[in-house]
Amino acid sequence: MATHSVFEHRNTSILSVSYVEAPEVVLSSQFDEALAETFERVGVRSGLLENVAGISERRWWPEDVSYIDAASMAGSKAIAEAEINPDDIGLLIDTSVCRADLEPSAAVRVHHQLGLSEGCLNFDLANACLGFVNAMHLAAGMIDAGTIQYALIVDGEGARQPQEATIARLQGEDTTADDVFAEFATLTLGSGGAAMVLGASDANPEGHRFLGGVFKAASEFHDLCVGTLSRMRTDTSALLEAGLKLAEAVWSDVVEEFDWLNMDRYILHQVSAVHTTMLCERLGIDISRAPMTFPVLGNIGPASVPITLAREVGNLEAGERVLCLGIGSGLNTAACEILW
Repeated sequence: MATHSVFEHRNTSILSVSYVEAPEVVLSSQFDEALAETFERVGVRSGLLENVAGISERRWWPEDVSYIDAASMAGSKAIAEAEINPDDIGLLIDTSVCRADLEPSAAVRVHHQLGLSEGCLNFDLANACLGFVNAMHLAAGMIDAGTIQYALIVDGEGARQPQEATIARLQGEDTTADDVFAEFATLTLGSGGAAMVLGASDANPEGHRFLGGVFKAASEFHDLCVGTLSRMRTDTSALLEAGLKLAEAVWSDVVEEFDWLNMDRYILHQVSAVHTTMLCERLGIDISRAPMTFPVLGNIGPASVPITLAREVGNLEAGERVLCLGIGSGLNTAACEILW
């Protein structure tokens, strides 16, 4: 029985990876001030977001900017940077966790805003914080098979609505310390948009080769982080430990085979200082090679990996090896290698 899945891509390259940053800066100290009375009443120490999670601020979109707008803005930017004809895009995948409606798909609205062709297959792919990486593998499989020429992956996340709702709920007189810790992870979230264009390597020699990666599931932990359209409750410590064990398990299986101990850059899903430090320690990763965005952007869900990669593009040189690695509630973990 296979203990993990391996994906190898023969003819797929990343042509662009782009992001848009939400403009409103919201400090963790503002959350502490809003919840000061609750913290004092239930005996929770203030400053945990900044001093323990390592998140000093995050971004919010203005109220008139939707998740669709964020994904579309990032998608438009990625198409322009890839310098391709939008009519040649054969696949659009929206991997956003945040959504205002259950249907129609977010992808159809992004498709419409970007003016993509009627023949462009479009749909949503949801897998918590790993959706974007999963979409990369799916798109690469179609490109390798010659089914499509180009693929566009987008993601738009926003923390304003869930965080405003969470703060209002925690300000209630019946809130307990357990309630605060159960919803603490919601306060670490951030906002942003990300997008990536992938295409056939043989037709785009200037691209960055997407070589493949691995995937492993531990679905017995599916109840550790559960979110609805209005609320997210997380067993933070149990989720952290189970996620680390899962990543460590697949890492020990494949690290020597794929020679991932000496990568030039590690693009990690950005959760918190605790998560990043412990993940690097468990896997033997040089943390100085892992650029961090969580201190000022927070956890932007599936947009986190592409946003961190996009912000690092100017520091990467041709021939460098990049590993993207994430853990998503459920639990699932995935890693994928890019030859820059």
